[in-house]
Amino acid sequence: MSGNRPFARIEDLPTTLAVFPLTGAVLLPRGQLPLNIFEPRYLAMVDAALAGNRLIGMVQPAENESRTLRPALCSVGCAGRLTGFRETEDGRYLITLTGICRFRMVDEHDVATPFRQITADYRSFVEDFSPPTDAAEAFPRNRLVSALKTYLVHRDMQADWESMANAPAEALVNALAMLCPFEPAEKQALLEAVDWTERVQTLIALLEMSGRDAPGGATMN
Repeated sequence: MSGNRPFARIEDLPTTLAVFPLTGAVLLPRGQLPLNIFEPRYLAMVDAALAGNRLIGMVQPAENESRTLRPALCSVGCAGRLTGFRETEDGRYLITLTGICRFRMVDEHDVATPFRQITADYRSFVEDFSPPTDAAEAFPRNRLVSALKTYLVHRDMQADWESMANAPAEALVNALAMLCPFEPAEKQALLEAVDWTERVQTLIALLEMSGRDAPGGATMN
């Protein structure tokens, strides 16, 4: 398979997928996730992806990584295509993954490679290939931005509000879902949302709840 081949259908995706387990990191369809790769096993994973189909599955561990060298994995992750790559002078890889389609893990392979590989089933997520163009027209941008302002103010974080006002709906939701420092379980809920509407509603609920829970959050205008 050519490394530059686009993945436009479930049939194009491999059932065997190398996975990168990382707590607090989720990838969404058409989202872009920058990663700093430095562990030898994951450097090997990137090398294999570059030599093959350029696909890597992002998945969160289902248990604390400090307790075991091989934690169980969450059942749902997202396959991403390696669309950016740079090697640093100290041997790290700075890569970007672009989300293609979520998957459900069927089983894990017993492999000799230093990185883990699974059997991935994409059939539950065929709608990931279709951007939410119609839903975006009714996108509750004002409510989302209002909730985000409260969330960021109480964390002394800044945002480019002009960009927020003009960003495409899906790109904005993906960026916030992937980059906001939510708890791992909350990130997983965003990933596993059944559809676009549920993901937007979940994101807004998390922002509003976090804003209320922050010191002074209940009095924020």
